[in-house]
Amino acid sequence: MRHTIVFLLIISIFGCNSSKNENLKTHPSTNDLIHESSPYLLQHAHNPVDWKPYGANALEKAKKERKLMIISIGYAACHWCHVMEHESFEDSTVAAVMNKNFISVKVDREERPDVDQTYINAVQLMTGSAGWPLNVVTLPDGRPVWGGTYFRKKDWINALEQIQEVYKEEPEKLIAYANRLEEGIKSMDLINLNTEDVDFAKYPTSEIIAKLSAKFDNKNGGYRGAPKFMMPNNYEFLLRYAVKENKKDLLSFITLTLDKMAYGGLYDQVGGGFARYSTDEKWHIPHFEKMLYDNAQLVSLYSHAYSVTKNPLYKEVVEETLDFVARELTNTEGGFYSSLDADSENEHGKLEEGAFFIFTSEELQKLLKDDFSIFKEYYNINSYGKWENNHYVLIRKKTDSEIEKEFDITSEAFQQKKKNWKSILLQYRNKRPKPRLDDKTLTSWNAMMLKAYVDAYKTFGKQVYLNAALKSALFISQKQLQKNGALFHNYKEGKSNINGFLEDYAFTIQAFIDVYQVTLDEKWLHFSKEMTEYAREKFFDEEKNMFYFTSKEDPAIVSRNVEYRDNVIPASNSVMAKNLFVLSKYFEENDFEAISHQMLKNVISEIDQYPSGFSNWLDLLLNFQNDFYEIVVVGNHASEKIKEINKNYLPNIIIAGSKDQNEGALFKNRYVPEETLIYICVNNACQLPISDTKITINTLNKNE
Repeated sequence: MRHTIVFLLIISIFGCNSSKNENLKTHPSTNDLIHESSPYLLQHAHNPVDWKPYGANALEKAKKERKLMIISIGYAACHWCHVMEHESFEDSTVAAVMNKNFISVKVDREERPDVDQTYINAVQLMTGSAGWPLNVVTLPDGRPVWGGTYFRKKDWINALEQIQEVYKEEPEKLIAYANRLEEGIKSMDLINLNTEDVDFAKYPTSEIIAKLSAKFDNKNGGYRGAPKFMMPNNYEFLLRYAVKENKKDLLSFITLTLDKMAYGGLYDQVGGGFARYSTDEKWHIPHFEKMLYDNAQLVSLYSHAYSVTKNPLYKEVVEETLDFVARELTNTEGGFYSSLDADSENEHGKLEEGAFFIFTSEELQKLLKDDFSIFKEYYNINSYGKWENNHYVLIRKKTDSEIEKEFDITSEAFQQKKKNWKSILLQYRNKRPKPRLDDKTLTSWNAMMLKAYVDAYKTFGKQVYLNAALKSALFISQKQLQKNGALFHNYKEGKSNINGFLEDYAFTIQAFIDVYQVTLDEKWLHFSKEMTEYAREKFFDEEKNMFYFTSKEDPAIVSRNVEYRDNVIPASNSVMAKNLFVLSKYFEENDFEAISHQMLKNVISEIDQYPSGFSNWLDLLLNFQNDFYEIVVVGNHASEKIKEINKNYLPNIIIAGSKDQNEGALFKNRYVPEETLIYICVNNACQLPISDTKITINTLNKNE
């Protein structure tokens, strides 16, 4: 589906006059992007546009030559970014216009989320919406004056020529607009210190649930409308609330959503893993790109849902998704690549969205032979599953047991058939040209995937998951974490050159805490504390009690943003607030809990207006509203007992364990030789120690 063209001409100064291209320039075969490591930037390194990477050099050049800048932002897996590149940036006529009067800058939004957020905010202010590709014209100092998303070639040329004409004849108009827009950007994501008394225990969480429920799609799961994004942090919160409050209707809706997503074409029925979103209401036709962060969060969500429901579908999803990650997105060092492109070459050698993933009925019949009659019913090779040009995207409507009954086949036989089908189709599909791989490694996304492996290990106990988690943790700690507690954001082929953003600290701290909880190796806990202290020093606004997205060591881009609204990925501030809460329990740092409490207070007034944008904050709210337990296991068999506890869905606990005498805050006077004891505590007030994990779990579930 074609994105809506956002083509708002700010003020009345831009017309739609015909283009006159003069002084065409001959270009070298490469531009300055050839020296970059980002696959997205390298894709543009052979454009006739004289692209520069974002940075001080480009800004200095624009100021020195007094030229407007074009800042064009996208990412490697973005379909419409590729379309605009082909239509415009590979075109010599377009390049001549851009090169004559502008300094053109290409940005990988995943490498530079700080740059992306600034100009996303600007385009939202100008047009009311924004997306990728994101194209902005700025003054030489980087302040935006015009922007939009995807543009057709003619519209793009016309706009640039009109903007340049205004800049030449009446620059004061652009400067005045830039001044107004700068104030608007600075006012976005502006958050103030809430000094009022807030009783979290009385916060009407049930009303928030009702508001969210009003938007539920009770037929297809998820929220009503299309496109449909998966929003895993929404369902993490809803799952926790449903279990805690014994809301069976809410739990049924969550499982409906998870079932439908797993049944849909959104989920790769052959190779595992999820695409970024569905273009339709029934989760059928995906935007075929596969992102690491989506799959990481969904592995965690389906693992947690399995802990609650024991639904074998959820186990299958986790296993297949992690198989996909191991096969397609894992490097030899234990890090994870960023994404697979939506586009790949079709049978005619042309890039086509989804070409790698789709099948014709004739292909499937030839490959599956006698099994096709069952397969086509299971995966809807019919009008329900048809896409376009006689191709099908596999989608399910029926459960395994319904198919087994319909075809009078045993469960064991049917599961073997499914395994055979997937093996045959995967081998066949792998002979096709594969989607392009974005092989850069991002610390924040890697930390999410690390956490996913830990969550899967907790639930399913597979050693291979723990091994992958530990290899990933070592990769981050050895390659991305510096001795002073600072993180790098990016990594590729031994090179890390972008300072970490708050999201890198937030997700890595969270993941390392989780690694501690399954290994009992305290170095991961201490790494988390060191990174937290570094983030507090370099990112924290003491006046407002929130964290900036960028370090004070890096220059501001128009303004320093505070990212606090949850989206497809939880906001870095909400994750940091949860980290501070948890670390306060491990280290008896009352100051950490006070900051966490204040951060939640700062956003609490906005939650009612847009609850789906604060789901991770709402999860933190439940920590303050209810008892939050410290489970301390001390003795020679601590690891075994903790492994048993971790199999259960217990979102309101932290786990600490030691096999020996330990002087840590949670272990004092709790070691008894020859015994392994479990202490259930709330704010260091503990029940009598017990040794039976079943009693522990029953006690926690009863207290919930």
